[in-house]
Amino acid sequence: MSIGLLGKKIGCTQLYTETGEVVPVTVVQAGPCHVLQLRKNDLDGYEAVQIGYGDKSRTRASKSERGHVAQIESKRRKQRITNGVKIAPKADCEPKKFIREFRIPTEGYSVGQALAVDIFDNVLSVDVTAISKGSGYTGVMKRHNFGGQRASHGVKKCHRHLGSSGCSAFPSRTQKGKKMPGHYGTDRVTVRNQKVVLVDKENNLLVIRGAIPGPKGGYVTIKPTNIQPAPKANHWKIAKKEQTPQQTTAE
Repeated sequence: MSIGLLGKKIGCTQLYTETGEVVPVTVVQAGPCHVLQLRKNDLDGYEAVQIGYGDKSRTRASKSERGHVAQIESKRRKQRITNGVKIAPKADCEPKKFIREFRIPTEGYSVGQALAVDIFDNVLSVDVTAISKGSGYTGVMKRHNFGGQRASHGVKKCHRHLGSSGCSAFPSRTQKGKKMPGHYGTDRVTVRNQKVVLVDKENNLLVIRGAIPGPKGGYVTIKPTNIQPAPKANHWKIAKKEQTPQQTTAE
């Protein structure tokens, strides 16, 4: 598995392919992301690459957040250096708002390395993970797609209710996991095998076919899909045309 990127959902629109087919797409600002830490088997028990997205103001960042990305002089650090303890390298960048890890081999990556959207140049499909929109407290028809009660004269003001939810004499209680009204949304959702339509390196934009979870401005995690069998073609891919400067002729 290769590394992915972190980004922010910009919004939805539509594009046209060269054959005139309209494609509904979602625009994501993907990267640039900095490698903040490399997890090692001997120290952490697993291998992973930790990256961060979105600069956070130093005045709003805690001391631990600032010390995670840059060296901060302290008595403890001086004492550790005096005792011969090896200090982990720092990315030497601004504190980040959104940080995630990718469980991949760390070979070929270094702390402080910047990752851009061009890593998706040859990627056909991606998996997008984000927190879905919250809808508050909802009923079973919206939350679980129940059909509701019959719209007849025998049903008195409970057309959208779930109906009976209990049991008989045994076990005389409601089973765990029963689908009932409750909090809907704000869950970690992953949509898989979404086709990459356009990669805009100049503006760090990634255009993905279809919808992805989360509101506008929400943070997303994008990585190449691991679905099997692997996709072999993507006829929605659009190549970004380079704009040639217009030459003005002097009169």
